[in-house]
Amino acid sequence: MPVGRCWTHPCPAGSFGEGKAGGPFLRAGTVPLLEDAGGVALNESVAIMLYISQRYGPTPLLPTGNAALMAQCLQLTLFGETEVGMNLNPLIAAHFMAGEADKRNWSVIGLEERVKRAIQNAETLVYNKSYLVGDDLTLADISVSCGFGIWQGALGEQLPEGLMAYRERLRARAAYQRAKSRCAEVE
Repeated sequence: MPVGRCWTHPCPAGSFGEGKAGGPFLRAGTVPLLEDAGGVALNESVAIMLYISQRYGPTPLLPTGNAALMAQCLQLTLFGETEVGMNLNPLIAAHFMAGEADKRNWSVIGLEERVKRAIQNAETLVYNKSYLVGDDLTLADISVSCGFGIWQGALGEQLPEGLMAYRERLRARAAYQRAKSRCAEVE
């Protein structure tokens, strides 16, 4: 896809992008960020996924040909952001930046419980299935699996066996391996 520039690593606020499409987002130092042709700039992951799938699709990542699958895909794509990802941000902040007295405060415990409920829900959705929606990888898998990776990697938490197998299937995909290889080249 001939998509414009995309950043996934934090950039210092004001470091570049002044006067360009992504200028306001770049000045804020937010990631991810997509700058595309025609002055388009997005910095919310779900908005970026939906934009790319619509602008450069059609793609099986957003199954628009089947109303039921499309609805489930959209629901679970937002679930990955709102029930998993959104709750991880303050958990990461508490884990890495809070003083000892606040690392296990009531809000941290409450957010952890919320993520654990989302994990249980996702485990039931992939039971005896390769993907969350239908028989193919969709935006929902990308959205949800990202949060699960942060839960395990950054926070050192565990996933149930069914979701571990699901994540392994996703990581075994050729596209994932190509992306991982490209990231290793950049480092």
